[in-house]
Amino acid sequence: MGNIMRGVSPRDNVSTENLDSSTKGSEGDMVVVLQDYPSPEISEPIYRMGDQLRVLAQEAYWWRVRSVQTGKENYIPNSHVAKVYHGWLFEGVERQKAEELLLLPGNRVGSFLVRESTRERGTYSLSVRHRHVKHYRIFRLDNSWYYISPRLTFQCLEDMINHYSDSADGLCCVLTSPCLSATVQPPVARTEAPPVVMRHNFDWMKVDRNQLVAQDSCNDSMVSYGVRNSIAAYLSFSANQVPAQLRAESRKKKSKTVYGLPGNGHGNFDYEDNF
Repeated sequence: MGNIMRGVSPRDNVSTENLDSSTKGSEGDMVVVLQDYPSPEISEPIYRMGDQLRVLAQEAYWWRVRSVQTGKENYIPNSHVAKVYHGWLFEGVERQKAEELLLLPGNRVGSFLVRESTRERGTYSLSVRHRHVKHYRIFRLDNSWYYISPRLTFQCLEDMINHYSDSADGLCCVLTSPCLSATVQPPVARTEAPPVVMRHNFDWMKVDRNQLVAQDSCNDSMVSYGVRNSIAAYLSFSANQVPAQLRAESRKKKSKTVYGLPGNGHGNFDYEDNF
C-alpha cells in the first residue's frame, strides 16, 4: 500500500513543545483530569479522573477550569490534568495512565488516544482498547512523516488516525472513537407534567341558561362550543313550539341525572341521559 494523503494538519507535524502561543496554553484548551482532586482521603473530590475541563485561566501552578459535564468552575493543580488536542492527542500521559483512562466506563473496544512520550519530546505512541489495552510505537522519519508499520507512512498524525479509523490494517482493531469522547453530557432538565385540573361534577340544575347560550363564553367553559350551540338551538325550538307550562314540566322531568359510580363501568364521570 502506498502513502495515504488526506488533510494536512501543521500541528501534527511538530511536537506540542513547538506549538505557538495561539494554539498551546490558550484560554479554552481542553484538559482531562488524570487523578481525583482533591484526594478522596482528604475530602470528596471536586473533579474525578476522566472528567473533561475547559481551561479558563492559567495561573502558574493553579488553573481555573470549567467542567464540560456540569459547567461548574473551580481551580485545579496543573499536575492533575493533561491537555488534549484534536480530541485524541494527549500531552504528557504515561503508559499506565493511558490504560487507566481507556478502561474507564464509557470507552469501548476501539477507543484510542495518541500520547506524547514523557521521556522524548516529539515521539508518540498509540494506545487502543481491545480485550486489553494495546500500545503501538509511532515512528518518525527524517522527513517528518509518521508510521507504525514501515510499509505505510503518513504525512501527519491526523492522516494516520483517519486511515486506521477506516481499516485496522494490522492493528488489533479499527479505531472507533477517541478516549472519553462518549462522556455523559450535562443532564437535560426534566419538564414536569402539567398539573391535572379536576373539574367539579357538572350539575345541569345549577347552570344558568345565559351561560349555555352566550356566544362570548370563555374557552375554559364547562360546556364545549358545539354543545352550547346544540342546547341553544334546542331551547330556541322549544320556546316556539311548546307552551310555557309544558316547558316547565318538561324541564322538571329532564333534570334527572344519571351518575356513574366507581366499579360500574362508567368511571367517575357523570353525564346527562338526554344527550
